[in-house]
Amino acid sequence: MEFLIFSKALYSTWVFYKPERLLFDAGEGVSTHLGNRIFAIKHIILTHGHVDHIAGLWGIVNTRNNAMGDREKPLNVIYPRGNRAIEKYLDFIVSANPDLRYQFTRIPVEEGEKFFLRRAGSFERYLLPFRTRHTRDELSFGYHIIEIRKRLKDEYRSYDHREIARLVKEKGRDEVTEVYESKVLTISGDSMAIPYEEMEGTETLIHECTFLDKSQRRIPNHVSIEELLPLVKEAKPRRLILYHISSRFEHRFRHYNEEIKRELDGSGVEVYLVHPSKIFKL
Repeated sequence: MEFLIFSKALYSTWVFYKPERLLFDAGEGVSTHLGNRIFAIKHIILTHGHVDHIAGLWGIVNTRNNAMGDREKPLNVIYPRGNRAIEKYLDFIVSANPDLRYQFTRIPVEEGEKFFLRRAGSFERYLLPFRTRHTRDELSFGYHIIEIRKRLKDEYRSYDHREIARLVKEKGRDEVTEVYESKVLTISGDSMAIPYEEMEGTETLIHECTFLDKSQRRIPNHVSIEELLPLVKEAKPRRLILYHISSRFEHRFRHYNEEIKRELDGSGVEVYLVHPSKIFKL
């Protein structure tokens, strides 16, 4: 299992990414659904300060303080620097919990500021925030998880494994390989369609899609499927997870699911839709 997701537009959104012990956003009810998994969370990463994305944070902080679990594990909250709603809510949580029995750290980040998640030898993964367009007065970020990888240089890719082994022995591994950055995951948070260059090259794209029918949108602060799909077809992520779907589309969810998959058939993109009233597991 890589993901547990609940996302019902306007009510509650959270995304648990198991490989890095991350929780993107912390909507209402997240502690109830995750149970003891909340003790596995290392970082909570907030996209913006709207209540349906942060209301469950107090529950996580309080439950980790009082339930039976490992209190040696610190908990970090990463959020857009300068987001006043998040800052005020964190001030309240800290003041309401003066006797926390574990390390609770607030980490504001800027657009483009790297936050390293794991470093082990040559293995590195970091979080990279990017600015998104949501509401006029709300500072909101999407995030990439980027991994540092190595691959053969272009001039050696036609060589067979015996020739590669000989070159490594003679010249060293650094001579035949190059370092590159790979987008493991991209998440939009609440947003209009993120730019093509943010989608490009990502392995898993988790993008909000509040409106499965553009005609239902009144204000341009969330994306519609008609706007999103052309960008996805061009960017070609390996996997697309659509979340933050309005409950108004719940009664025809199967229809929209089949229609979107049919639209992307042949593109090589795996497509998943997060039902607005069910836990999604992948």
